[in-house]
Amino acid sequence: MPYVYILLCCDEKFYIGHTSDLRRRVRQHQNGKAKSTKGRLPVRLVFYEAFVSSLDALRRERYFKTTAGKRSLKLMLREYLEGTVS
Repeated sequence: MPYVYILLCCDEKFYIGHTSDLRRRVRQHQNGKAKSTKGRLPVRLVFYEAFVSSLDALRRERYFKTTAGKRSLKLMLREYLEGTVS
């Protein structure tokens, strides 16, 4: 099953990705085996969505990378972010 996932990195920025094996991919990020987040450890999984179609997951990932997508993501995670990010 395809997933879109959002990680919160130590620099207080999001990493947005998609994968078919969420647990494995998050472990890779946390263990420093993903180039994209290796220098931004530690990372925390803060959001994910499951999809039936990998095309739909890719489309959602692309949306979250837009300005409007980041804004909506911050609104969805407002309570969490207020408690963890200064």
